[in-house]
Amino acid sequence: MRKPIRIGTRDSELALFQANLVANKLQALGCQTTMVPIKSAGDLILDKPLYEFGITGIFTKTLDAALLANKIDLAVHSMKDVPTALPHGLLQTAVLERESAADVLVTPYEVDHVDALTIATGSLRRKAQWLHRYPHHKTVDLRGNMQTRLNKLVENGWHGGIFAAAGLSRINLLPDKFHELNWMIPAPAQGAIVLVARENDFTTREVSAFLNHSESEKCTHIERQFLRTLEGGCTAPIGANAKIVKDEIFFEGALFSLDGTDKIHMQKSTTLIHYSNFGAECAREIIALGGDLILEKIKNAQGN
Repeated sequence: MRKPIRIGTRDSELALFQANLVANKLQALGCQTTMVPIKSAGDLILDKPLYEFGITGIFTKTLDAALLANKIDLAVHSMKDVPTALPHGLLQTAVLERESAADVLVTPYEVDHVDALTIATGSLRRKAQWLHRYPHHKTVDLRGNMQTRLNKLVENGWHGGIFAAAGLSRINLLPDKFHELNWMIPAPAQGAIVLVARENDFTTREVSAFLNHSESEKCTHIERQFLRTLEGGCTAPIGANAKIVKDEIFFEGALFSLDGTDKIHMQKSTTLIHYSNFGAECAREIIALGGDLILEKIKNAQGN
């Protein structure tokens, strides 16, 4: 009899929800599972904006190390937190069916979001897009788990905070009143959950692959390929969203300067059979439109 699959996860409420969701799906396939919560550096250091860490994968590196050390068999991640290149010896085994990719504004006040003055977010992408639309507003850094961030909005008197709709919804924290930011382009793979296993663990790979949702896998592949082609070693405000309608893929992507002043935006479609390199094609268009200049400024600002 096979030993239970050891599922590694961050120990936040949202991460544990996602890991238990995967555990329930695996158990429905007849697999035994056990949970292994692990703290990441991103969870432990909350007084510093994420982009100041100077590295990608701040929430995933600890789980990667646990996988490679054979302390866990399967890592469950919010896919938008995962670097576009996994460490040698690890591979993506499944993408669960994606939930909403939308960003939402949560405000403790009875005001329309257009009138908000101080907006909290720990995301360069959200900050740049907000300032591009509302250059007279102020943004402040917001870190911590979902409940902590919601509490900080009230404690600090900020007018609103930007969150991923899927994250709030999964742990029943999406308030009755919120503003869906349908103009804000989401992070690549936002709203998706990805599973990662060791390359040589064929049993875990085979079993977890049954949880893969093909459409979500293809859309997130395009978005992450777009990100990987653009980022080139720097952390940049990049939005990407791919949708499949019948046999056609519709893509929207954008690159912003850090302060939101500059924006290069594109929309493009192709047939489903051409999805494998579509994200890179779209990224090259952004670069050709002047994205290389924006990226160079960002690299200089970040000391890369």
